[in-house]
Amino acid sequence: MSSLPDPNDYPEARVVIYDGHCQFCSRQVQRLARLDGKNRLSFLSLHDPRIESDFPALSHDELMEAMHLVEPSGEIHRGAAAFRLMTRRLPRLWILVPLMHLPFSLPLWQAIYRFIARRRYRMNCDEESCQTHLHK
Repeated sequence: MSSLPDPNDYPEARVVIYDGHCQFCSRQVQRLARLDGKNRLSFLSLHDPRIESDFPALSHDELMEAMHLVEPSGEIHRGAAAFRLMTRRLPRLWILVPLMHLPFSLPLWQAIYRFIARRRYRMNCDEESCQTHLHK
């Protein structure tokens, strides 16, 4: 996979924290990086050692449950709410804004996000990630 924009290289960018051990997650953030194209987003695997020092308020368990989007101000969005915000920030995702921002729809998007997040290792796992995450 191609390298993703790093928070150290783009300090003004929002930071997307994702599960870098998950092939499904890694493919999705690669797509987000391509859709961005202007380094509005930078990416950091939740397994990166910088997570503990740069984002001490986020626990490993929280990060394993959902992708997180950290604003330059320090505000944190997670899961479907993070993706929903990205639809407004990335012009190539604006087509999704009317759907993602239907009044009272966020609980539905959160439920769908949780459903997918819990099954992400089954969606396309290699032997190593299946052994690590599915047979605990």
